[in-house]
Amino acid sequence: MWRRLGVLDLIRIGLLILGVVFVPTGLLPWEAAAESLDEIGPLLIFLVAIIVLAELTKEAQVFDAIAARMAVLGRGNYAALFFLCTAFASFITIFLNLDTTAVLLTPVMLALAPRARIAALPLAMTTIWLANTASLLLPVSNLTNLLGMEKIGLDAQQFAARMWVPQLASIAVTMVFLWVFYWRRGERRDLRYTPPLLEPVADRVLFGAASAGCLLFIAMLLLKAHVAIAATAAAAIVVAAFLVRARDRLTWSLIPWQLVIFVTGLFLVVPTLSRHGLSDLMTWMVGTEGDPYRTAAVGAGLSNAINNLPAYKAVETVIPAADQDQLLALLAGTNVAPVVTPWASLATLLWFESCRRHDVKVPMRRFLLTGTGLAVVGLLATVWTLVRFS
Repeated sequence: MWRRLGVLDLIRIGLLILGVVFVPTGLLPWEAAAESLDEIGPLLIFLVAIIVLAELTKEAQVFDAIAARMAVLGRGNYAALFFLCTAFASFITIFLNLDTTAVLLTPVMLALAPRARIAALPLAMTTIWLANTASLLLPVSNLTNLLGMEKIGLDAQQFAARMWVPQLASIAVTMVFLWVFYWRRGERRDLRYTPPLLEPVADRVLFGAASAGCLLFIAMLLLKAHVAIAATAAAAIVVAAFLVRARDRLTWSLIPWQLVIFVTGLFLVVPTLSRHGLSDLMTWMVGTEGDPYRTAAVGAGLSNAINNLPAYKAVETVIPAADQDQLLALLAGTNVAPVVTPWASLATLLWFESCRRHDVKVPMRRFLLTGTGLAVVGLLATVWTLVRFS
């Protein structure tokens, strides 16, 4: 079993073990540990349900059908395909979480590339950049949003009302960078692409059930249902359909145990470190003036240095709950800017693995340089709109 575990899996398990050890040693009081774990209970339920929903939706060929129809709708025009792909990736990120875009949409796009004779790299970069930069609008879009909802004190509709303009700014900057550095003719070389032939879905019942599950999830969010309840109800519909039509595809591998272990360990380790000097360091870094630009920059820098989840959790502890703008600026930093280093977000790590499996070479120097430009310009535009339209 240990031989099948990758380096990242061992790091996640080690993080959980370290967090558990902190409790009996007294470094993290029992009451604080219980409070922290109680906080993430609904979060973990949502996380498992949304990943199961997304995985089975992909198995039902919903994403494949949409991607192929987009390519046909584009009629060989790269500009039309570009707008369709960015809209699709943004929609999936906003409503089904950024990890869905990175883990499940990326393989779909990469599989479409040879069928339509499209260069794979522009499609791949579209999914990973928008997986990060389009994850500001709803609490479900990014795990960092869910982590901060209680302290920020907004429901899903209020959160979207505050973030829709910054989200548009972030997506607009991302589209400019995508077109200039990956999609324009000088980068892709081809004038037109070949629309693929549409293939029938293997099982229309599963396709319909998965589509209905996704629509139900979105509808329940609009009706202000709790994200964990909405995701569980939607996943239950799709799981029931697979139980009847394709029970063999319901395996334990659908459960994202790696994410569950990582988040649980994170909620034990970060509070412990905060009690023993980390909070003082974070206070020094963000300052006491409540500057949203400085806070966003600190979140961005820490995200690219260590990872956006621990970066958000570490900085959030030193920001007063009353300073809503500063908390939202921190989310901008930890959501929009983790596009520079491969480990900046979990979605980016999973995306790199997907590219490797599909033999798509990602030029690292180009990835770092263009990602840095996007992180700086995108974050400035996002925070400016957040402050301007607050």
